[in-house]
Amino acid sequence: MVRKLIGLAVAALVVAGAAFWFLTEPKVEPASEFATPHKADLVNGKTMFDIGGCVSCHAKGKDDRTHLGGGEPLPSPFGTFYPPNISPDPKDGIGAWTEAQFVTAMRDGTSPSGEHLYPAFPYTSYRRMTTPDLRDLFAYLKSLPPVQGRTPPHDLPFPFNVRRLVGGWKLLFLDARPFTPDPAKSAQWNRGFYLVNGPGHCAECHTARNFLGGLVNDERFAGGPNPEGQGWIPNITQKRLGSWSEGDIADFLKSGMTPEFDSVGGGMASVIRNTAQLSDADRRAMAVYIKSLAPIEGPARPPKK
Repeated sequence: MVRKLIGLAVAALVVAGAAFWFLTEPKVEPASEFATPHKADLVNGKTMFDIGGCVSCHAKGKDDRTHLGGGEPLPSPFGTFYPPNISPDPKDGIGAWTEAQFVTAMRDGTSPSGEHLYPAFPYTSYRRMTTPDLRDLFAYLKSLPPVQGRTPPHDLPFPFNVRRLVGGWKLLFLDARPFTPDPAKSAQWNRGFYLVNGPGHCAECHTARNFLGGLVNDERFAGGPNPEGQGWIPNITQKRLGSWSEGDIADFLKSGMTPEFDSVGGGMASVIRNTAQLSDADRRAMAVYIKSLAPIEGPARPPKK
């Protein structure tokens, strides 16, 4: 009887392991979808580059916005991540990548070698980007100067260093829905929704996370602990920004100055350097969308020591 129970337990573990392996298979975009040549719009590609915040993570020092040889370490509760070289260098960067491989990384979080990418790279938001915008972004990145050298591998303790487990994380938290315009809203609002939730990936910092690192969607944009471990990310719903006008928000995205004439600091200063590159129309669209966010209380901020 004991042997039979042990045998059943082993069989159940084998079946469960096989099911997990099957369900966590890294997804890859078919190359056939990119067989038709794409006439790249480099101006739009630069817009996606700027709103996407590529410089903030992938350029050390941020003085040269075209030098994407890898960025500063990103600490987290799960270990330290090192943003890689995304310059068009064919050996150390993404110069040898195909469009399909690039879109797969941005949309599905899968590397050209077929491994899961860690969601410290915000493909959870980038996956909302349209295919033409992703192709334009890729073309723009390929137009920048190649940079040699690689950053160190991520420094993560067990079990977070087991990439296959990221597949399980994706099953729980990766939203498969693409961006769909809301016909009941204006084109300006839809543009703002797209920029904020897609390439701008604002929710990745302005939303609290659970113990597994997944966004708490009921508190989306309501602020929370800094995912890098120090400080607090503010609430950007009308709970906190109720007194700000659309113009105030648009001006803030350009200058980093609040209506109270305070200047932004910390990681948001880097974000402002990116949004300042956008057109006035895109900043206004983002402001229209942000101003429409319903007030949400969000998590309680711990008292200052």
